[in-house]
Amino acid sequence: MELTILYRGPLASCDYDCPYCPFAKRRDSRAQLTADREALERFTGWAAEQTGDRLSVLFTPWGEGLVRSWYRRALTELSRLPHIQRVAIQTNLSGRTDWLTDADPERIALWCTYHPGQTPYDRFLGKCRELSAKGIRYSVGVVGFDEHLDEARRLRAELPGEVYLWVNAAEGHAYSDEEAARWTELDPLFPYSRDPHRSAGLPCRTGESVISVDGDGTVRRCHFVKAELGNLYDGSYRRALGPRACPLAVCDCHIGYVHLESLPLYDVFAGGVLERIPAAYGTGTPPDGLVVPNPSRRALPLLEP
Repeated sequence: MELTILYRGPLASCDYDCPYCPFAKRRDSRAQLTADREALERFTGWAAEQTGDRLSVLFTPWGEGLVRSWYRRALTELSRLPHIQRVAIQTNLSGRTDWLTDADPERIALWCTYHPGQTPYDRFLGKCRELSAKGIRYSVGVVGFDEHLDEARRLRAELPGEVYLWVNAAEGHAYSDEEAARWTELDPLFPYSRDPHRSAGLPCRTGESVISVDGDGTVRRCHFVKAELGNLYDGSYRRALGPRACPLAVCDCHIGYVHLESLPLYDVFAGGVLERIPAAYGTGTPPDGLVVPNPSRRALPLLEP
């Protein structure tokens, strides 16, 4: 079985204070950190034993994982296993990068977000250059606030051409065509992020070849649908896997809508779905141009869940 797993344990602490994030500057107690480490180690042990399957794993912690040794260790260990196709994590890139020397660069990848005002620009860019020097696959992105535009343009100009710069639409913000055009100049795929995707009743890979797992091993189809499919550790989730339509009205997060079968994003991101790297950027050389399929399918009428 080929299975993509989105893992989110109890970690909720972050070293940044972004005003648009509900988890900014939260502190986990020692007991909470211990629980998170134990949950992650249990998951890593389970993944290591699934040698009959082909797994891809994306860690999507509420907080910042790479400042914690157990996340660095988990990514390193999983990257060395032949049945792990890819292991990746969402990160603000605030921590050190030397640990990546022990990881397999063919299997590990980072999904990095630049938060202006939270870290010096030169420090973040320097971290990106360290990743490039180590041969690590990574993408870089920003949230599309007007006050971030100048630094996003600067970042695009100074990042290696083969590194994809993505832009997330700010939650709850309606973009005018003029505003959207400015962000699309930086990220040709921004039109997919601009508005929520109507998803009710439409087929989605989550719950079939993609699952979400929490620290207790509870399996759901994705982070946004609460219905449980079983538990990872007793194997009960396996009999619940199968094709199913989305029960929600809309999907407005990339880690959700990228799996919608009504959108062509598995082709756009072929080989880089987990780390958010389009296929055009996966060759190690700057693409001549990114062919962007028309995201007009978002206009499909809503269906009853």
